[in-house]
Amino acid sequence: MRMLLLGALLFSLLALLPLADAGKKGKDDAVSSKQALQAFQEFIGSWKGTASDKKKGFWTEKAEWSWRFKGKDVWLSFNLENSKRYKGGEVRYLPDQAKFEITLIDKAGKKAAYVGAFKKKVLIVERVNPDTSDTEQLKMNIAGGGDRLIYEMWVKADGRTQFFKQLQVGFTREGVTFGLEAGGKRPECVVTGGLGTSTVSFKGVTYYVCCSGCRDAFNDNPAKIIAEYLEKKKKR
Repeated sequence: MRMLLLGALLFSLLALLPLADAGKKGKDDAVSSKQALQAFQEFIGSWKGTASDKKKGFWTEKAEWSWRFKGKDVWLSFNLENSKRYKGGEVRYLPDQAKFEITLIDKAGKKAAYVGAFKKKVLIVERVNPDTSDTEQLKMNIAGGGDRLIYEMWVKADGRTQFFKQLQVGFTREGVTFGLEAGGKRPECVVTGGLGTSTVSFKGVTYYVCCSGCRDAFNDNPAKIIAEYLEKKKKR
C-alpha cells in the first residue's frame, strides 16, 4: 500500500512539471518581450508629421505611441490621426523567433502583419502581400537626437529585385511638458525607465510615467510597480 501511495504521489508530481514549465516560460517570455521592446522606448510619446505618398500625395498627421500591459502580455501600440493610409497598429516581440512583428491596421480596419529585426537602430519588417505577391517592407527609426521619428513603406513587385519607396512620414516630437529634475536628471518613467512626461501619485508621492499604457499599469498595481522600480535603481 505504501509503495502504491508513493507511486501515485510521484506520478502527480511528474504531471505537474509541464504546467510549472509552461508558467515559467510565460513569465520569461513576458520579461524578454519587455526587455526587447525597450529598444523602441524613444518611440513613446506624441508626434506630428508630414507624409509623402506616391499615390495619395501629401498630408499632415499625428501619432501617439504607448506601452500596453495585459497580464503577462507586453506590447507597444500606436494610433494615427489624419493618416490617409492607416488607423494605427502595434509592435510585439516574438521570443520563439527573436524577431519583431508590426501589425498595421488600414483605414478599412484590415490588419497586415510584418516580421523582421532591429539592426543598426532601424526596425525593418516585411511581408508578402497575399493579393499581389509583392514584397512590402516597412522601416522605422529615430533621428535628430530622439526628436524625429521616420517611417517608410517600400515595395518590391513580384518577380523584381529592387524596392521602390511608396510612402514616407517624418514626425517631430511634440514638446515635453516637464523640464529637468534637480541635479540635471531627466524625469524617469517608473514603469519602463523611459522619459517621464506625465505624473502619477501613490501615498502622497509623485512619480513619472511616459505614456497612457504605463499610467494604467501603475494605477493597476502601484505598490508592485514602485517596488520593482526601486529594486532596479539599487542595482545601478
